[in-house]
Amino acid sequence: MVYVLDACALIAIYKNEKGADKVKALVKEAAADQCTISMSIVNLIEVDYLFARMFGREKADLILEEIYGMPIHFVDTIDETIFSESSRLKVRYAIPLGDAIGLATAIKVKGTLVTADHDDFGKIEEAEDIPFLWFR
Repeated sequence: MVYVLDACALIAIYKNEKGADKVKALVKEAAADQCTISMSIVNLIEVDYLFARMFGREKADLILEEIYGMPIHFVDTIDETIFSESSRLKVRYAIPLGDAIGLATAIKVKGTLVTADHDDFGKIEEAEDIPFLWFR
């Protein structure tokens, strides 16, 4: 199974939010080679700038170092598939660009998007053939 993390999944871990235990369990599964976790570098940027604003650059750098130690494959290229799917999703559903890129990454790697963002993704789950794992 391939999972693709939305920014809110990592944010939940570090802010100890409801559902963080589900995300941590996926990270443990990936460490044991029971699944694969991917994430768009764009969504990692969202995590990084949020923590830099909340905690300062020094603490955000420590968190980023921890994240890089996790068994997560960071998709750092926007290829033709991610480009076109991101644009299509952004136009059709008027979602934030980061969400569109994260979802397009899930489409690209044929993965399940791990998110808690029902506001932006709930309507997409009903209309598209894209799997979601809601952690809260």
